[in-house]
Order: sequence, then C-alpha cells, then structure tokens
Amino acid sequence: MNINDILAKAAQGERLTPAEGLILYQDGDPEATMAVAHQLRLARTTPGQVTYLVDRNINYTNACTTDCQFCSFYRVPGHPEVYVRTKAEIGEKIEELIAWGGTRILMQGGHNPDLRIEWYEEMLRWLKTTYPEIELDCFSPSEIEAIAKIEGMTMAQVLQRLQAAGLDGLPGGGGEILDDEVRKRITPKKTRTAEWLEAMRIAQRLGMTTSATMVIGFGETLQNRINSLTNLRNLQAESLAAHGNGFTAFIMWTAQLSTTNSLGRSRHRAKYGANYDEYLHTNAVARIYLDNFQNFQASWPTQGLETARRALYAGANDFGSTMLEENVVSAANAYTEENPRMTIYDLHAQIRQAGFTPAQRDSRYRLVRTFDRAYSETELAPTPIPSRLGALTRSDFVPVAVLA
Repeated sequence: MNINDILAKAAQGERLTPAEGLILYQDGDPEATMAVAHQLRLARTTPGQVTYLVDRNINYTNACTTDCQFCSFYRVPGHPEVYVRTKAEIGEKIEELIAWGGTRILMQGGHNPDLRIEWYEEMLRWLKTTYPEIELDCFSPSEIEAIAKIEGMTMAQVLQRLQAAGLDGLPGGGGEILDDEVRKRITPKKTRTAEWLEAMRIAQRLGMTTSATMVIGFGETLQNRINSLTNLRNLQAESLAAHGNGFTAFIMWTAQLSTTNSLGRSRHRAKYGANYDEYLHTNAVARIYLDNFQNFQASWPTQGLETARRALYAGANDFGSTMLEENVVSAANAYTEENPRMTIYDLHAQIRQAGFTPAQRDSRYRLVRTFDRAYSETELAPTPIPSRLGALTRSDFVPVAVLA
C-alpha cells in the first residue's frame, strides 16, 4: 500500500496496521499527516473546544536509585539535597491549588528505598480525608514496581492497598519508549515494557484513571516509536473490551537534554533530542494510529506555547494543565524553568489565540466548566480558602529522615 492509500485509509478512520503506521511515519508528508490528524480530532472530540486541567505536580521525594540517563531531577539516597515532603508541605501546595479552582494533584517521586508502603498509605488517607474534593492521581508504574520489590509484594497487591487508602489514578510517567531495545539502553534499572503495561492493566481493571505517555529523542528509530504506540493501542483495546476503562489520554513530549543529565553531557549528544516539527509530526501520527484513544494533550511545558498551539491543529484537543508546580522537566532547562506556571487567564488566552473555546475538565475529562466568553483576569483570580492544616501535629511538619 502506498502513502496516498494509507492517508486515505486514515482519513476514513480505519485502523492502520503497524507496517502501514511505519510507512505513514517514514514517508508521509508532515503537513498532510497533520491535516488528517486534525480532521480525526474534530470528528472524535468537541470541534470548537479545547480542554484543560487545573492541577499541580507535587514531587514527594527526589531520592531515586534508577540513575536514568535523561533525568536531572533525582538525587541518590544519602545525597545532601535529598528530600521527602511532609504533610504540611504537601497540604500547603494543595490549598493553593484549591484556591485556583483546581481539582487534581499529580504526585510522583523517585524510587526511594527508605519509604515503606505504610508511608504511602498514611499520606493518601490523610490527603483524601483532608481534601476530599481533590483527585489523587499519584505515582507511576515504575514507582509501583519499586514499592512491590521493597515490600516483597505483587504490583496488584500494592495497587489494591493504595487504592483502599485513597488513590484515584495511576499517571503514565516512566513510559518513555515502550520498547525494551530502547529502555535497556537509556534506563537499564527501570521498569521494562511488560511490567509498565501490566501495572496499567491492573490499575485499569481496578477502575483507576490512567494516562499513556511517550517521550521521543532518545536515539530510537521510527520502528521503536511505532512499537511503543502499538503496545499502547493493544492494551487500550484489551482494557476497554474487558472493563470499559482504559487510558483517558495520550501525552507525548521530547526528551529534555541539558548539561544537568548524562545524555545531555554525552559526546554523542547530537544523536539525541527531537525538534518541534518532529514533535508535531509524531503527535499527528499518534492521533491517527491510536484510533481507540479519544484525548491527546499538547505539552506546553516542554515544547513552549507556540508549538503547543500548533499541536491543536495536529491532533491534540487538550492543552494540559496550568502547571502550578513542575520540578522534573524544568530541572533539565525545559520551558517551565523560566515559565513555571500559567494562570488560568493566560491559559485561556493561549486557547483563544489558537481559535478555540476553553473548557476546564477533571482528570477523567469530565467537563467542570465551559467559558463561552472571555473572562477578565480578576474574574479568574484565585480565591483563598481557610487552611485545613490546624489539626497537624509536630511530626507532620518534620521530614521522614529526621524522624527515622
């Protein structure tokens, strides 16, 4: 099948085989591919609307033992800059989020060997009791696998206990490229493809919110990327058929290389990374190939605002988050290092500039509010709430390392 036939097939919403997906990626004109992706986006989501989430990324610890070559965020256990956030610190961050009308936290960290499962359970129970209106999408498949190894448990047992303590969703962090040929090279100590997918399979079976991710620019081939997308598409089909609960969205970004991570310092650095045009092309291929995914998120924190707006015409229908806080990609000099957050007013302005109506959603893409007119900055300003931290004891303000 030639590229024109494949584009025509894609435009009809028909499923592409892995071989056809690779031809589309290799030989398809990026502009034509983006046009088909945008056509499919308009057909599968509300055409004139772009959704967004008011949430906050909270990193509960930066201690990690996996030594990923592309990570500038982690510190090895025992390093003087290692931290574990206290309830008081996390609570203060959530109260600022609530003031902005936020609905979710995305809480993740490194693989900290000093934290037992009881620490996670206690934190989740406290968060769910103190801030019941906030969705708790926490950890990642690799963190779940790490906890399971520390405790001598299965991932299913870990996820069941964390869900009972208040966990609502398992974000798709640590996906990178779901092809072990790549994973063994860039992150040899981290979760393999089968385990990452299994953690998500279990979470979906338990009814949790899950998202799928891909990071390009690790020197992988286009075949590696198609393999990764195929793994996601297959699991989505399996989970939707079995449980009616699959990935809510696909989020893709480019590897953030800098002198603060080993890939960025490598003498082979020229082999790594991906530019904005490649990001947009890949986003369009993903929209076409992942035909059982409804939502695709533009990544302004990693790609910048102009590219994120362009992504809304390359298959994306969601502008991500206000990102009240982000520490991982910004550690590698990403866009958020200089622009750590966007107000709701600014985010609305970006969506309207792209020609769409902004609509706030929750973690499961249920609409919270649609903004049919332009609101002033004052109307979209935060409304402080009374603090709920008064019941905390002294130990809730003291880091784990001090108490140990």
